[in-house]
Amino acid sequence: MDGALLNIMDRLAGRRVLLVGDFMLDRYVFGDAERISPEAPVPVLRVVERQDRLGGAGFVALNVLALGAHVTCVGLVGGADGVPDAFGRRIRELLNESGADVDGLLVAGDARPTITKTRLVGLAEHRHRQQVLRIDDEVVRPPAAEDGARLLEHFRAAISACDIVCLEDYGKGVLSGEICAEVIRLASSTGRPTVVDPARVTWDKYRGASVMTPNRAELEHGLGRRVDETELPAAAGDLARRLNLAALIVTLGRDGALLVRPGGEPRRFPVRPRAVYDNTGAGDAVLAMTTVALAAAASLEQAVELANIAGGLEVSKFGCVPITRDEVLHELHQAREAGAGKLRRLPDLLAELQARRARGETIVFTNGCFDLLHPGHVDLLERARAEGSLLVVGLNSDASVRAQNKGGDRPIRGEQYRARMIAALAAVDYVVLFDEPSVLSLVRSIAPDVLVKGGDYGPEGVVGGDWVRSRGGRVVVTPLLEGFSTTSELDRIRAASQKR
Repeated sequence: MDGALLNIMDRLAGRRVLLVGDFMLDRYVFGDAERISPEAPVPVLRVVERQDRLGGAGFVALNVLALGAHVTCVGLVGGADGVPDAFGRRIRELLNESGADVDGLLVAGDARPTITKTRLVGLAEHRHRQQVLRIDDEVVRPPAAEDGARLLEHFRAAISACDIVCLEDYGKGVLSGEICAEVIRLASSTGRPTVVDPARVTWDKYRGASVMTPNRAELEHGLGRRVDETELPAAAGDLARRLNLAALIVTLGRDGALLVRPGGEPRRFPVRPRAVYDNTGAGDAVLAMTTVALAAAASLEQAVELANIAGGLEVSKFGCVPITRDEVLHELHQAREAGAGKLRRLPDLLAELQARRARGETIVFTNGCFDLLHPGHVDLLERARAEGSLLVVGLNSDASVRAQNKGGDRPIRGEQYRARMIAALAAVDYVVLFDEPSVLSLVRSIAPDVLVKGGDYGPEGVVGGDWVRSRGGRVVVTPLLEGFSTTSELDRIRAASQKR
């Protein structure tokens, strides 16, 4: 793990971001789609839940806040006579609840509605949720002259109290050519960097910004042509020079990111491979992480590394879910521990499990001495791993084994060797040592969703089983693989030794 990245993460708290852009409301209608309408060949969605979430620049604001920074919002919502419409009120309410400054979120005077996207999401046969339809309420045009003047007035008043300026442009009109150019000029004149997530519009209005964070498709739009892999760095560098940018960060999905500076050597940053569940919001997470990292005095290279992590976490979630500082820290710690194996101290393990549980993973736990690893152990661990997303193995320490009076020569192998053997198995995700004769305290600390034990007794005999069930978890007893046990293995070895 890079200690410098950890230091940057420690400095994120209290950074001040001035965010300008298109604030939107994302409405989700969740339901079961289990039949086709008799009126037309379309799915029928039986509504079970409704959710309102912040979208566009609003989601960027949530990500900034989740990283521990402050955010001041400047933009427009719909309404009349200075009173926001229902969706505009909802945006302000959600931002207020999250701790954002919304004094600069103004009611448009030109009768435009608050930008709202309603997504109908169906679930069929217990599979992943999928969008069925999206409905957009919006009017796309530049602000009226009076509204533009009020936006810039709020921007001028707020800039002295910020560390960095962030522009989230969805091409809905708030960041018109005139407003965008003036915001960048004002930021530059006061020494504040400007980070831009561009829209698919003419990019000349972004001239003079510090950093832009387009994805590959957006970059090709800005270039006005398709580019192949070999010419991508040179083309991006030419564009950065033409727009007088300090840097261009091109996000490339599973291929990571490309950092180019005018006159500098392009550099690629790989991303950790992971299952992609939903690409929604990944660009916003990258923008927020890049902005807050640069506000915390990160280098461009360090900002890209952290943004890669944030974007990767976002695509593993459904819909727009803010990426928190703790989640990024968890990924950094995981990268460090990947080289050290699967053995964890309990406090570190609990922090990792908290992050993985928050992502909806199912935690399975089993325990034992595993003194002489044999096929019965392997069978137990593979069966346990099949019960959930990850398997934690509680391993009796040497002191714990001796306290069980298994014999004067037990354990045969020391705890570090036993831990290394168990960790080498593909079925095992984490190994944690415990000293107590009983595993109950460890079970309560880990709080597994599934508790697995091998044996020929009922679930009611499993230590910690009642506690796990009281929390809604499951207890699974797997049959022992016939003919294999540590005791029988030792008896066989001793008998063979005596024959010699």
